[in-house]
Amino acid sequence: MTKKERLVLTMGRKKTAVARVRVKDGVGAIKINGIPVSIYKPEAAREVMLEPIMIAQDVLGKGFENGLTISANVSGGGIMGQAYAARTAMGKALVKWSGNDNLKKAYLDYDRSLIIDDVRIKESKKYLRKGARAKPIKSFR
Repeated sequence: MTKKERLVLTMGRKKTAVARVRVKDGVGAIKINGIPVSIYKPEAAREVMLEPIMIAQDVLGKGFENGLTISANVSGGGIMGQAYAARTAMGKALVKWSGNDNLKKAYLDYDRSLIIDDVRIKESKKYLRKGARAKPIKSFR
């Protein structure tokens, strides 16, 4: 009889970026769009994406991620929007995977957006105007 493999699928959003994260039993690899997170550029985006892992190491202990394979598929938006979407999806996935209430509390204490999507989006441009709120200049003379 074979051991059943656990698999957790979650999704995170930030502006127009959408991240789909899959966590399963593995060897400790973390990949974003097929690229290992250790060589992901820019470095600021990489640090943002690794925040949930760092906090989970403090709560669950070092080396917990060695038994996991995390792969993220991110699309839409810009580089940092994608990073924040991946961060949210990873946070949700790790909470679901571990089932640990202390981890969820640690994420909420650090930053609420680690497990709750940021639903704010850019206001749309209006017709006969230059932008969302800019109005045409009115001349009185």
